Amino acid sequence: MRLIPGHATPEATRAYARRHGERLPAEHFSEFNKTRIRLSSLGVGTFSGGADPETDQAVGRIVADALRAGINVVDTAAHYRYGRALAAVGTGVRSAVLDGVPREAMFLVSKGGFITWHEGRPEDPEDWIRERIVREGLADIDDIAQGVHCLAPDYIEYQLELSRRLMGVETLDAFLVDQPEIHFPRIGKEATYQRLEAVYERLERAVQEGRLRWYGLATFDALRVATDDPRFTSLTSQLGLAEKAAKAVAGEGARHHFALVQMPFNLAMTEGFTRFNQATGQGNVASTLQAAYQLRIYVMGSHTLGKGRLAQGPTPPALEDLTPELASPAQRAIQFVRSTPGLGTALVGLGRRRHLDDLLAVAARPPLSTQAYLTLYQRA
Repeated sequence: MRLIPGHATPEATRAYARRHGERLPAEHFSEFNKTRIRLSSLGVGTFSGGADPETDQAVGRIVADALRAGINVVDTAAHYRYGRALAAVGTGVRSAVLDGVPREAMFLVSKGGFITWHEGRPEDPEDWIRERIVREGLADIDDIAQGVHCLAPDYIEYQLELSRRLMGVETLDAFLVDQPEIHFPRIGKEATYQRLEAVYERLERAVQEGRLRWYGLATFDALRVATDDPRFTSLTSQLGLAEKAAKAVAGEGARHHFALVQMPFNLAMTEGFTRFNQATGQGNVASTLQAAYQLRIYVMGSHTLGKGRLAQGPTPPALEDLTPELASPAQRAIQFVRSTPGLGTALVGLGRRRHLDDLLAVAARPPLSTQAYLTLYQRA
């Protein structure tokens, strides 16, 4: 199958935002790191659902419908639904392109690190890893953490190429290393960072070759915890690794392409906004969201609905008072996250059409004002 050429561009994403401007508020789109590329404040997540053809078809339709409706950020990963999510996203992307949505108007993100168990988790994972990863020369057994995660550059590149091929695109807009903090307890932070630097070198090379535009980090704990927590990772440490990687690949003075991070953010997990744990190198300590803004790192919020739990309610009374026009706890939880100052795109896992309906209902409303948003913390 021929891969679709192109990647997100300022011209196409701005035209996309204008085209949807009559139905969606202007605040629904924001700029990606001063590149003039416009990204939607809400994005399609593709983790949800079973590893079956019905879910594949549903996700493909959801991705296509979202891209047609003003949601131009789609997030997936090489291991989601045992690799099936990638192909489902590809189906949706091709359908949207055939309906006139330019590839250049989309921002497509994949992730790697967690092992892709093709055809489901095997009965003997260790034997499968030795046969399918170690003997194929993609990694050494020492590169595997907790039997589920691999930081070898060859394996990360394999997952990057798997993402491009199954999503059906020549160039990914972003590829994130997913939760490398899993390796901290086994080999320590310094050794993990050394492996990350080698991975970033491989991703910088992919950028040079036109297979990738930007890269970054997806985390669960690392950006939320306090600085003295063994799981903590600083943003400046990652920029330092990226600068070394860019220099190794392209020479002195080369600019790195580390540009975005993902972290959980929702009504029950607000540390990205409330915990001041990041030194910016500019003489201040800030929250992750504040520091990312200063460092020109785009933040995507994951776990917006807390794996579905927050969609069941109850909604905090203060938030319910501010969102009388929204119809459900799910919509209010989504509105809370996408209104957070400094958070660029709130990702919501969508496995069924009604989930997309909730997303589009929120997209049609402006985010809460900063003043209104801050009152939620004061009242809490």
